[in-house]
Amino acid sequence: MSSYDPNNIFAKILRGEIPCGKVYEDDHVLAFKDINPQAPVHILVIPKGEYVSISDFGAKASAEEIKAFFDAVSKIAEEQGLSGEGFRTITNAGLNGGQEVPHFHLHILGGRRLGPMLTKLAA
Repeated sequence: MSSYDPNNIFAKILRGEIPCGKVYEDDHVLAFKDINPQAPVHILVIPKGEYVSISDFGAKASAEEIKAFFDAVSKIAEEQGLSGEGFRTITNAGLNGGQEVPHFHLHILGGRRLGPMLTKLAA
């Protein structure tokens, strides 16, 4: 696992150097609209701590941070009106997982019926 880069875009957003379309914030979590949405609702949820990936977050975050993060995901989905019809959460980890920003983040996608997550492998 690579070390945390304090100059990644999400770290800059957390420091207020780059604006974001904030939809939620508490002591441990910031959530904002994705600038390249893949669904009618596409929100990124990030912890305020310096965690590279979900594995890093799970290994190093406090129980309070972990609880706050997942409580926030549930609250945001409810506030966005996604709980009734359903939504998808995705977190990418590492190169093979397609992670583009080296700061743990979770995508909340919804607002329409979503297609299959991955294409099937050829037999």
